[in-house]
Amino acid sequence: MATNPNQGGKKLVRSKSGLRMVAANSAFRSPFELEEPPWVPDSECSQCMSCKAKFDFVKRKHHCRRCGKCYCDKCCQHKVALPRLCFLDPVRLCYDCAVITQKENEFYDKQLKVLLHGAAFQLSCPDDMENLSEPCLCKLSTDHRFLMFESAGHAKHSPVELEQVVAIQILTAGEDSQGPSSPLSSPCSPIAPFPVITSPDNLSPTEGNIVANGLSIKHKERESGEIRHLQLIISATTDNRKQSLAFVGAVQKGVKFMYEAKESRGL
Repeated sequence: MATNPNQGGKKLVRSKSGLRMVAANSAFRSPFELEEPPWVPDSECSQCMSCKAKFDFVKRKHHCRRCGKCYCDKCCQHKVALPRLCFLDPVRLCYDCAVITQKENEFYDKQLKVLLHGAAFQLSCPDDMENLSEPCLCKLSTDHRFLMFESAGHAKHSPVELEQVVAIQILTAGEDSQGPSSPLSSPCSPIAPFPVITSPDNLSPTEGNIVANGLSIKHKERESGEIRHLQLIISATTDNRKQSLAFVGAVQKGVKFMYEAKESRGL
């Protein structure tokens, strides 16, 4: 039986860092979510960990909610939304964490919406003998844990659990190419397999004369342990190719987030 997407509720928790809305069962948490860091104990920080100013009754200690380090007010004065740690309100961050978080929030403001809305692809399973291609709408589940496939055909593909993805590639083709590309016959820009991940600065849906043509995904079936392979190809006749390209770009960023989250949990 396939794992059911969108199961599990939410709960409100209060920590030293603030109020957070998290999954009631940690098994159902978003794969993009970071682990809340422990605070450096007050007894271990007599000075700001950035400017080295000594703490006293006037210059008080403040902890960055993202890294947990101890700073003076001047070095930890930024209040920024931090959805990757599920905080309900903007929280206090040090300068470095504020810069990182503001860049990451672009994913939640833009790319995540693209993933949730979905895009049109031709879906095929190269491991199947028939390897039939079928139009589908691929989108991210509302809990961010699964890639879902909506198709008008009789063949229904089970959701792919992101935590079980073992390798993913961007399929590419020259701008003049009209046919689908494959990892064997045309250039590929690897995002994974984990734990190796390509710098997002080097990943672009369009670069020079090479354009993204789809995604190749290998994932493990949770119950059987079997490795399955599927391809999502951007059809030359799709009505909204731009949306499909944006989806591929959003997947790039999402995979990077997922790998960082695994690291934060020690996985």
